[in-house]
Amino acid sequence: MSLPRLLPPDLAERATLAAEVHARPSEPLTAPARASHVAVLVDADERAQELAHLRKLCRHYQIAQPAEGDQQWSGSLGHLRLTWERHGEFSAYTLLVAGRAAPPFSQTAVALLPDGWLADVPGFTVQACHAEILHAEEEFDLPALQQAAFAGHAVIGSALGDGVALACSDFRLHADGFGRFLLADRGMDPLLAGRMLQRLFEIESYRMMALLAFPVARRLAPRIQAIEKSLAGLTDDIARAGSDSRSDEALLQPLTRLAAEVESGLSASQFRFGACRAYAELVRTRIDELREQRLAGLQTIGEFMSRRFTPAVATAATVSQRLHDLSERVSQASHLLSTRVDIAREQQNHALLASMDRRARQQLRLQQTVEGLSVAAIVYYLAGVVGYVVKGGEAMGLPLNTPLFVGASVPVLALFALLAVRRARRHAEEPGPD
Repeated sequence: MSLPRLLPPDLAERATLAAEVHARPSEPLTAPARASHVAVLVDADERAQELAHLRKLCRHYQIAQPAEGDQQWSGSLGHLRLTWERHGEFSAYTLLVAGRAAPPFSQTAVALLPDGWLADVPGFTVQACHAEILHAEEEFDLPALQQAAFAGHAVIGSALGDGVALACSDFRLHADGFGRFLLADRGMDPLLAGRMLQRLFEIESYRMMALLAFPVARRLAPRIQAIEKSLAGLTDDIARAGSDSRSDEALLQPLTRLAAEVESGLSASQFRFGACRAYAELVRTRIDELREQRLAGLQTIGEFMSRRFTPAVATAATVSQRLHDLSERVSQASHLLSTRVDIAREQQNHALLASMDRRARQQLRLQQTVEGLSVAAIVYYLAGVVGYVVKGGEAMGLPLNTPLFVGASVPVLALFALLAVRRARRHAEEPGPD
């Protein structure tokens, strides 16, 4: 029996959006345990290869494989629990196994994977770390662990979750290429322990993803400084050029080249700088979620990030802002110079039109003069014709006076010639058919 329909048709993305808040759940965790986490930067064209590589591992253990389009997957590989998550730019692999190692990190979770499988994952490693989850606070002998687990390096740590856990790390890469975390359970339930470990791993992953913008910023800084110096010189040249249009047009070419260089830097870096801001905000959010409390003699994770991580993010943000400001300044200088060139060209065009107008008036006066001469020539010619006609009549014996007839015909002939010339001019000035 089908249920009656109570709602309008679902939005196509409704189920996906509703499930998004449940995406990437943490795995329950009971101390003692070991974990490893690897974040791999994967290009879009390597996604299919990545999924095929994961399915190969599933076939090896004869377990259900991730489906096409899945963004996360979890499965048991014998005693090992593997979780795969696909993020926007990277993929994360988390491995969990029960039990502890003595000394710490001597037997890691990744060592239980088939030989070579992790090394053959498509992409580039951006972050990797191990974690040891201790069973009770009495096992958390910090001076001893500092030597055994962190090779004597300075340790950063704090109490988490209002005191239900202790965590520490040296935030360094060790000989195997992994960082290290120690997490001591002081009363966490399995779900909370899993969330705490996930937050620690995510802090490291997002921190490294945010810091990908730092080398970009360092590469761009000298380039920006050189462009700023060139722009200052060009701006001075623009100010000195005055109203010389030829100098303005000569300055347009280097200014256009600077604009192209700035836009090239923007297009090549703004995605990375935007991602840096987003990842840095995630790091701050995850640190806040830890609810840290200070341990005597130790710097907290939040303080460590404020001293080391935050300045790097600020550098990237500063370089990004300098690029945007530089783009705006180049645009303003280009607009100013283009306006001056346009004004100079308009003045030249105005002078050219005035010159053409003067020439047109001169041509009109010349045409009028020519018309007068043309009328005189036509009258002279026609008067001659009349004279010949009258003389012919006299020769035939007609009582005609040639000078009188010719003189009387001149005004009539002049009027006729003038009307004929004006009619011809009006006909020439009429617009022709399109």
